[in-house]
Amino acid sequence: MENSAQNTIRQSIIKKGRGKFVFLQDFSVYGSRDAVKKAFQRLVNEGFILRIANGIYYYPQIDKVLGLGVIKPSLDDVAQAIAKRDRVKIIPSGTYALNMLGLSTQVATNAVYYTNGTARRIHIGEGKGILFIHTNDNKMLSFKSRLMMLIVSAMREIGELGFSDEYKSQIKPFVEKVTTSDFEHDITLAPVWVRNILLAL
Repeated sequence: MENSAQNTIRQSIIKKGRGKFVFLQDFSVYGSRDAVKKAFQRLVNEGFILRIANGIYYYPQIDKVLGLGVIKPSLDDVAQAIAKRDRVKIIPSGTYALNMLGLSTQVATNAVYYTNGTARRIHIGEGKGILFIHTNDNKMLSFKSRLMMLIVSAMREIGELGFSDEYKSQIKPFVEKVTTSDFEHDITLAPVWVRNILLAL
């Protein structure tokens, strides 16, 4: 029979809704760390939740329309959840931003972010992980639009000399999706050469 702590944890996770991350540390009121960890392990074993990393779990979405079953979160989903929990800002590295925008065909097995939080590495599955690199560059972390942040980060990675007309045509549709107010704010945070290219698109 399921113990009371495990049942309480299960009901708490259900209330959060599918597609949400849960952290072991948030359930300390239900017993000792060891007891809570064992309860989580049993929930993982029965397929109720997924273990993403040490102390990080996920209540998965289930695709019943296409029959894909359990939908696992992306590395970016995990990184955003950690940032939200820790109340810190993060920005993808240029290489990862290129990947996220589809401007690079290289499959990212590791996600690298700059953050105003603690530098650390999160191991996720075999050969995958998230690396947080601390930065004091507040300008880099002050974008209003996440999309604009990705655009500028990707452009900085490519560099002024390597930013061809082909890249301009690829980046333009993304820029057009940024609201006018966000664009006007965020363009001031970009390097001068990036600013000039984006304003001329």
